[in-house]
Amino acid sequence: MTNAKSTQINQPFNKLINFFDAETILYIIKRVLQGLLTILLASILSFIIIQIAPGNYLDTLKQNPKIAEETIKQLTEQFGLDQPWYVQYWRWLVQVVTELDFGTSFVYNRSVASLLAERIPATLLLAVSSIILTWLIAIPLGILSAVKQSSWTDKILRVISYLGQGFPSFITALVLLILAQYLSPLLPVGNMTSLNHAELSPVGKILDIGWHMILPTIALSITSFAGLMRLMRGQMLDVMRQDYIQTARAKGLPEDKVIYIHALRNAVNPLITLLGFEFASLLGGAFIAEFFFNWPGLGRLVLQAVTAQDLYLVMGSLTMGATMLIVGNLLADLLLKAVDPRIKLENLK
Repeated sequence: MTNAKSTQINQPFNKLINFFDAETILYIIKRVLQGLLTILLASILSFIIIQIAPGNYLDTLKQNPKIAEETIKQLTEQFGLDQPWYVQYWRWLVQVVTELDFGTSFVYNRSVASLLAERIPATLLLAVSSIILTWLIAIPLGILSAVKQSSWTDKILRVISYLGQGFPSFITALVLLILAQYLSPLLPVGNMTSLNHAELSPVGKILDIGWHMILPTIALSITSFAGLMRLMRGQMLDVMRQDYIQTARAKGLPEDKVIYIHALRNAVNPLITLLGFEFASLLGGAFIAEFFFNWPGLGRLVLQAVTAQDLYLVMGSLTMGATMLIVGNLLADLLLKAVDPRIKLENLK
């Protein structure tokens, strides 16, 4: 009995050890190195594009007669804007690699790293909650649509998916914002927290943030939900036509077991592969929801930085955004292998 209990306790650890075998570790190292190269090339391209854009942040200050020329000259030297672009980039890259220092924001007069540390969790919270909501709704509805093929249920769900995919994100956010104004104070109009957030208990703070997440999460999820539901339906219909599904039915297995164990397990693999791309698209489109709902995330920070030509804040934001996209795609590949051990990581592109 003791040996049996010990074996049961050690099973999760053994599975974890078997998962991180030599192939997986080598694949992770390879992807990390590829990711670092991608970030390097993306940062160089971004820096060049920013430099090509006419003017810089100090041009706005020069228009202010209250600011002396000596001050402008001092700021130019302080931020290194008097140097060629490749010298500026090299200095920035060295301090990022050696000190994880992304420089100082021109607008906020604070370190870029501290600004990113404040904004990234808010964007990740929004993106992850949107993915969870999307999958919890889209997968069951996609399965239902496939099982009820050509029925009224299937037709209604397909119409909903077409409308959802064709609805622009900014229109969705605007409609939800108008709805919140009419339903106020039932739903919050904007921001991440209430005015009395600091006075709430720990549980109250969590609930307050969750309350403010409702509308921006829905705004981010609608388009993703529609596409994922259509994909789930198509994959299920394709898998349910396979011979092994017909064999399972011929053996007398219950239909629920055929659908949710045999069919779903194989139909969900392509969706997991797309999880990284979905995460990337959510990060890219988050600024729309953040802008409309005044959500203090990375998207709004990037938009403000680009508008103000805040060089180092733009570079830091783009670098961290690219890093999160690469990590998201890597996690999607590892999740795919965990769900289906038959898949070889080296065959994933």
